[in-house]
Amino acid sequence: MKENKKYPRSFSHIGITVPDIYQAVKFYSEVMGWYVIMEPSIVKKETDTAIGQMCIDVFGDDWETFEIAHLATSDGIGVELFTFPHGVKEAPKFNPFNTGLFHFCVQDPNIEALIEQIVANGGKQRMPIREYYPNDKPFKMCYVEDPFGIVFEIYTHSYELTYSSGAYSK
Repeated sequence: MKENKKYPRSFSHIGITVPDIYQAVKFYSEVMGWYVIMEPSIVKKETDTAIGQMCIDVFGDDWETFEIAHLATSDGIGVELFTFPHGVKEAPKFNPFNTGLFHFCVQDPNIEALIEQIVANGGKQRMPIREYYPNDKPFKMCYVEDPFGIVFEIYTHSYELTYSSGAYSK
């Protein structure tokens, strides 16, 4: 009998649908510094390849083509960008109270400079920069939007350090 050990799975990638794949690759590579590991390309609906069949399995039959690009963060997390020709070109209204993914988070110790670059490149700062532990620890955070209205968060420190028990004590 095989033992089913529980262990934390690693995060591989996230898929983001954007209105313009070329603008998104430019923003995420130039502003966020993510590596472009596959330039934008067109995927056509077909059943002759494993990729074609997989896309039909995922997206159903109501599509003919879409564009995809692959980027990676400095720690190897993948970012798949998709553009569908007949999709809605605006991000949904921000509503964190409904079930579903409502943000992702990146880390940069120079949060002010990153926010400045995001805003200078068509994004938006959604709130003031806040400190988790004012006058105690230098952990900062802020919610922002990319130029397409996709909401994400910025931390100055790692997730583990921000939320570990040691982070709450003086």
